[in-house]
Amino acid sequence: MDLKPAERWIAIAGVAVLSTIAVAGFAIAIYAAWLFHDMPDAGELQDYRPPTATRVYAWDGTLIGEYSKERRIFVPYDQIPPQLAQAFMAAEDRNFFKHGGVDVGGFSRAMLKNVGNAMRGRRLEGGSTITQQVAKNVLLTSDATVGRKFKEAILARRLEQSLDKQQILELYLNEIWLGYRSFGVGAAAYNYFGKSLPELSLSEAAYLAALPKGPDNYHPIRNKGKAIARRNWILDQMADLGWVSRAEAEKAKAEDLVVQPAPKRAAYADADYFVEEVRQRGMATLGDRISEGGYYMRTTLDPTLQTAARASLMDGLEKYDRRHGWRGAWGHVESLDEGWEKAAQAKRPPSERRGWRAAVVTSAGGGVRLVKDEGEGSLTGEDIAWAKAGKGLKVGDLVFVEQVAGTSSYRLKQVPAVNGALVAIEPYTGRVVALVGGYSFSLSNFNRATQAMRQPGSSFKPFVYATALENGYTPASVILDSAITFKGANGQDWSPENYEKKFYGALPLRKGLERSVNAMTVRLAQGVGMKKIIEMSKKTGVTRDMAPVLAMALGAGETTPFKITAAYAPFANGGRRIEPHLIELVQDREGKVIFRADKRDCPRCTAGFNGDESPRVTAPGEQVMDPVTAYQITSMLQGVVQRGTAASVSQLGYPLAGKTGTTNEYRSAWFIGYSPDLIVGVFVGFDDNRSLGAGETGSQDAVPVFIDFMKVALKDKPKTDFKPPKTAKFAMVRGIREAFRPGTEPKVAAPTPTGGPISYGDAWPNGVPTGQPSPSDPQPKQQPKTPDISGLY
Repeated sequence: MDLKPAERWIAIAGVAVLSTIAVAGFAIAIYAAWLFHDMPDAGELQDYRPPTATRVYAWDGTLIGEYSKERRIFVPYDQIPPQLAQAFMAAEDRNFFKHGGVDVGGFSRAMLKNVGNAMRGRRLEGGSTITQQVAKNVLLTSDATVGRKFKEAILARRLEQSLDKQQILELYLNEIWLGYRSFGVGAAAYNYFGKSLPELSLSEAAYLAALPKGPDNYHPIRNKGKAIARRNWILDQMADLGWVSRAEAEKAKAEDLVVQPAPKRAAYADADYFVEEVRQRGMATLGDRISEGGYYMRTTLDPTLQTAARASLMDGLEKYDRRHGWRGAWGHVESLDEGWEKAAQAKRPPSERRGWRAAVVTSAGGGVRLVKDEGEGSLTGEDIAWAKAGKGLKVGDLVFVEQVAGTSSYRLKQVPAVNGALVAIEPYTGRVVALVGGYSFSLSNFNRATQAMRQPGSSFKPFVYATALENGYTPASVILDSAITFKGANGQDWSPENYEKKFYGALPLRKGLERSVNAMTVRLAQGVGMKKIIEMSKKTGVTRDMAPVLAMALGAGETTPFKITAAYAPFANGGRRIEPHLIELVQDREGKVIFRADKRDCPRCTAGFNGDESPRVTAPGEQVMDPVTAYQITSMLQGVVQRGTAASVSQLGYPLAGKTGTTNEYRSAWFIGYSPDLIVGVFVGFDDNRSLGAGETGSQDAVPVFIDFMKVALKDKPKTDFKPPKTAKFAMVRGIREAFRPGTEPKVAAPTPTGGPISYGDAWPNGVPTGQPSPSDPQPKQQPKTPDISGLY
């Protein structure tokens, strides 16, 4: 049937419209399929936990650090103050508990505005609910596109079906970026205000709720006016919704906005070396999870002792540095009119020296001016004389100074070129209560306590003497101290010398250790055999390997301050090797223990009391020497403190033992000392291993640091003596009460006169105790072959 022209055109138009609709529908289907082909599953969020910072605590609960990719403290919903949640809902989604994931009215208004925004090239508006923001933050990207908005809306509906409102709000408040290095409200409360969530005021909670719109836009310092305005608007919204009273809102609006100048990882800032060492050890076990797993780490650190350790080491290094003169200004400017402040601020003082300031010298008489108009004054006369005796001072020199309290005078300061380390360990548990790896972590994060391999010098000698006591020698044994020469494989002679450049003849073991006699120690090592000494050094943990040459008996090998300090533990704890550790306990975010340092079993420790004897737990550590040997060495090292190279330590007035160490050419200075409850190792030396200077011994450089530290460590502690083992037998040797293993004590036939101990010569003719070998007689143990002395000092 023929159609009229008008009808034909209508038919054609109808076909065209239907075809267009079909094509559009097909295109929309293709677009929808492309848009949603990789739509994430909202159900995944049921078990989702955002990356959370691992927080590190001292033994007393002090926060000392954290490890994180995103600084976040996960806070469960039931621990979030209702007022804080209401502040965020007032700012972002007042109908949160009423809608099903999408606020249709708000979303429609946003879409209409976005048509115009897209045409003008402006950023698209959100109009998103809290649920939509969770979908975007966790499951989607932040691309401002129409497609992402559709995805966001669909996912929001799915989220509402998978999670309840409280779970969604918990995710939102813990996931959101709030500036100031803060993800989530827990971290933001701490970083902005130094508070936990329950401690926040209404005003502070409202300010945090202002931040999702743009933390930089409402920065509390750079944009304080806008920040307060946004905070006050949120407070008004809360009052309008009836969540707070109008009076509470007005009172909160009247408060100033006061925040921390910068976010801090921890208020306690003296443990940087310790915290970094904990991170390294945690990484070895947990890997990358340490910075996102939200672990709780309880460490062995004692904050009081750690602060004392940092201060003692820094003071000691500065005193050494001052003895060696002023090295000159660290910078210079030609003009004091302009530009000098920028140059002065280019170099920062050590962060640990919070009172130091950069300054410029303004006059030959020592006048100084500080940057940022922080003051001006003059250097003390003592420091001017010190500087003039060194490199001198010139107008325009840039220096560090520290103000003398209550005056306009300043002390001249310089960063020491020398460095060092201090380690403090409990001998019975292995807990590392303090660790400082250098002068300043802000200047160098190289940890000299755990990473610096150095020669321990004479601080190694106690292990030589312990080996001898384990192999037939006793405190009554006499060793000849006289010149001795060895022929090396390379043809060079080696003759060990004593520090005083003289020899003392026949000496009992105690005197050899107290006076740190080198020639005698080498003879003793030759008699015992280096193989046995090396075995002892391995068993106690001084080193994993050591060349079998006699110079090693004088400390020519290498170890770290951390290792040798821990190796002294058997002397204090009855001969047991302990494993020094910094991490006591690790729990995951659910509170499950995943690591515990103390792995000893105690089946009845968790049982209720029933009147039976308390559980007995075995002492930790492997027995590496006889308890009597350990006590004998401790007794001799007490003599080092009372009469020997560390006699200045006796001023502390406590029972202490220890050994100094000074290496060849004064390259390193050591002192390892201990009380019955604490071992402290101090090392001083240049990083490039150059000489500290003539006379810079362990007594001069390391012992004063030990004394300063122990003044704090021993404060208010009872004066407890070292306890001898029950099996020890005692006898007088040269007027000193010595401990012996049963059956090895000297047998003296003649009775002791009533006037006191008989003389050494009368008791033991020819200087040889009864039953002990003469220095000229063969030693009781097999003599080693002629040692290879290549490479000895």
